[in-house]
Amino acid sequence: MGMAGEWRASTWGDEISLEYGKALRGHDVAEGRYRVFGSNGPIGWSSKPLAPGPGVILGRKGAYRGVQYSREPFFVIDTAYYVVPKSELDMRWLYYAIEHYKLGEVDDGSPIPSTTRAAVYMLDLDVPPLPEQRAIAHILGTLDDKIELNRRMSETLEAMARALFKAWFVDFEPVRAKIEGRWQRGQSLPGLPVHFYDLFPDRFVDSDLGEIPEGWGVGCLGDVADHQRRGIQPNDIENGTPYIALEHMPKGRIALTEWGTADVLESNKFVFKQGEILFGKLRPYFHKVGVAPVDGVCSTDIVVLTATSSDWFGFVLGHVSSSEFVEYTNAGSTGTKMPRTSWNDMARYELVLPPKPVAKAFAELMQPSIDRITAGIHQSRTLATLRDTLLPKLISGELHVARDQHD
Repeated sequence: MGMAGEWRASTWGDEISLEYGKALRGHDVAEGRYRVFGSNGPIGWSSKPLAPGPGVILGRKGAYRGVQYSREPFFVIDTAYYVVPKSELDMRWLYYAIEHYKLGEVDDGSPIPSTTRAAVYMLDLDVPPLPEQRAIAHILGTLDDKIELNRRMSETLEAMARALFKAWFVDFEPVRAKIEGRWQRGQSLPGLPVHFYDLFPDRFVDSDLGEIPEGWGVGCLGDVADHQRRGIQPNDIENGTPYIALEHMPKGRIALTEWGTADVLESNKFVFKQGEILFGKLRPYFHKVGVAPVDGVCSTDIVVLTATSSDWFGFVLGHVSSSEFVEYTNAGSTGTKMPRTSWNDMARYELVLPPKPVAKAFAELMQPSIDRITAGIHQSRTLATLRDTLLPKLISGELHVARDQHD
């Protein structure tokens, strides 16, 4: 165990210098391998870095001034600083120390909230010896790395599910593969197991929506999905019930990783159950749609959807999370102040309806991914709670870690 006596009292100005980022045009559209950071996180890419990795970025201007850690070389625009240590310090330990000492909340009191170097440099901190810095960074970093791994896995599973949905129900790829002779009986193709061969026809017919696979029909979302309007009064909601509002919902992702708790809710809410689909009905939030990872209550600006049966779940989710559906709800939304869509409008969305066995096959392919995404969300929340409990104790020295003697 390290002795507390080996820690040294210091000031931030003695340990680090905060270097200004540089203006960069076109980072939001640019291709490049280096992450560009702004005041509150990654905002794009650049073909050249400004600073080597690993490094720490501290927001300088704006209401939200975040702290970011980058393993790789990176670029920082002029609304943020990057941190340069004045002696040998572990960069990841520095990141956690900056989080703990809340340097992102240091305010110089000017009209535009901003963090000045002078205000940061005068603040005190305690610096453990380098081996202990590394041990602290290793513990907290392992938790953060696992959370990041879960996030990436869920992104990958989602992208695969979207691609499969588009192939089956938008491009009718299985039907084309049969027509063109690319898919023969007894063969498996990517996303097309051998036993699905007989589910798909080998010709197209005309319909109101253009060419569709033979035996498929034209219908609307309301044929395969239901709106669950389960209202609940604030005083009937138990404390601690998971609560999802529009701000908890990510854009263009179906993995809902964040939620609050219902403790002081003022107005009526809707009840939802795990596995149901939540859709933000207020413009510009239509791109907010996800699968509920828990049972809970949500804002009435969110439509709670279910498929008419589990067989249609993947099909419904694929449609309501598609950019085409978002454009449809956007175009039809009413109201001048806060335009919103309604379930009636959503239900009228026209789509090509496959026979039920095809929808069921797709749901079976999708479900393991949804289950893995949901399990990852819960694991990551547990890990984040552990990290948030350990961080202040480790960085303050209240909790000491055994150091590897070989460092």
